[in-house]
Amino acid sequence: MEQPIYFTPEENTLIQDTRFFETKVSVSQKVKTLLKQIHIELKKEIPSSALLAPHAFDSKNFQFVKGEHLLNFPYLYLDFPKHFKNKEMLTFRTLFWWGHFFAFALFLAGHHLNQYKRNLLEHYESLSNQGLFILITENPWEWRRDSKYLIELQKENKPEVEAALENLTFLKIHRYLNFDRSVVREGKVVEEALKTFRLMRLLIMA
Repeated sequence: MEQPIYFTPEENTLIQDTRFFETKVSVSQKVKTLLKQIHIELKKEIPSSALLAPHAFDSKNFQFVKGEHLLNFPYLYLDFPKHFKNKEMLTFRTLFWWGHFFAFALFLAGHHLNQYKRNLLEHYESLSNQGLFILITENPWEWRRDSKYLIELQKENKPEVEAALENLTFLKIHRYLNFDRSVVREGKVVEEALKTFRLMRLLIMA
């Protein structure tokens, strides 16, 4: 006979709680609307920019994604602009990660990578101390805010950042927005997304 499955008291309470899933649906709908608003506003930013973009880059490409298992937590995100093709990347992602934070990230790779890196160093004064982090893992799909995966752009650590850039085969820059921040409570996430994109855009200007 197979071993019985028991629920802990905490689990038993949770599986009877219908309010959580009702709230989850409500939150997901609000986040989806928020991402649509960010998409609308970002579209106003792209045409005015001369971007250092990969071949076949289409500034109109975008994608909305909803999933349940980013390290076991649900998520929604918007990619715009969006370009993932072969080894070329130029994508700005706005991620809502349940239980964690909002994250804004710029993915860059391909033919113009060295110029993107040079642009970062050239504009280091403007980019540093703005809550921006470069990812130093071997693949770009890491999202955890952990010092072993990230280096923050700070005025005093430019040599460390410059050394890290030499070994990177892609460039991914993160900015995080915790859910308890006042700008989230005040409904200013769209403004924060635009602020972040305008900062990161310094890397991709032709």
